[in-house]
Amino acid sequence: MPAVMADPLTLPRLPVLPQDSTDWRRVAKVVTAQRHVEGEGFQVRRPFPGMDLSLADPFLLLDHMGAVEYAPGEAKGTPWHPHRGFETVTYIIDGAFQHRDTTGGGGLIADGGTQWMTAASGIQHIEQPPPELVAKGGLFHGVQLWVNLPRAQKWVAPRYQDIGARDVTLLAADDGSSLVRVIAGSLAGHDGPGVTYTPINYLHATVAPGARLALPWPRDFNAMVYVLSGRGTVGVEEVGLDEGRLAVFAGSHHRGSQDGLVLRAADAQPQAGTNGWEVLVLGGLPIREPIARYGPFVMNTREEIVQAFEDFQAGRMGTIPAEPVPHLSSADENLGVG
Repeated sequence: MPAVMADPLTLPRLPVLPQDSTDWRRVAKVVTAQRHVEGEGFQVRRPFPGMDLSLADPFLLLDHMGAVEYAPGEAKGTPWHPHRGFETVTYIIDGAFQHRDTTGGGGLIADGGTQWMTAASGIQHIEQPPPELVAKGGLFHGVQLWVNLPRAQKWVAPRYQDIGARDVTLLAADDGSSLVRVIAGSLAGHDGPGVTYTPINYLHATVAPGARLALPWPRDFNAMVYVLSGRGTVGVEEVGLDEGRLAVFAGSHHRGSQDGLVLRAADAQPQAGTNGWEVLVLGGLPIREPIARYGPFVMNTREEIVQAFEDFQAGRMGTIPAEPVPHLSSADENLGVG
């Protein structure tokens, strides 16, 4: 798993959270990701939607792609398709994906890189494995997250962010044992490179075997932990969580001076978790607006969904193909990858 590895002992450390005065979030729900086939035929594991989406707000979908070792000719992607009303965030841990969209944004996302596409008022894009991966096969592992946009931002112009592996903010646990990558948001005053309309935190943590990771957490954010590989426990009640499972934390009770999340990796990890327990930690400020969704469009009303289909059919979501332009860097019922 080459997604930005570093020696935690050389990195800035998270603060020690006082045990007695921290409001430790408890686990409200555990969800097992369901398997789906997307795009041109690749399998994903999807923990949500499938549960009450109000628990995930402002997130709409999480697709876990792989880890899979493709044989030659097996790697697949998606055809050109439209989006409106939200953002797609594609994080590639192993392997590579090529992205192009009708704003001219795009490029190769590889080994710890992230592409952040704000569809907003409407865009078309395509995601494909690079020719070398198709021809030779190889390891592929990634995640796509859909982030909702508030009503006022659903009509802004589309944009594209290329967040390279070196752009990600790296932090260590308070004891220096574990590595935390901040892709977007802010953790203990350390900001990630992703530029967001909706306030969120998007973290990838590697928790060393047997280690405890305590994260300060914004009181008005919800919180979720999804396991990419390995096993451990979450919450002060130590709820077990292994690969493909998502824990949803309860809201803040304002009992302490600050909120915190606690995770602990198992002493013994499966072979896939040789570096430790690999988890995504997600949270954000709930939007709490009506959601109308169908296929690639997520709006507030059914009328806006109908309008989205009409606009797409009328060619108002970009022209294929588009010429590349400089991108912003570093700074249906069947919802699916793309």
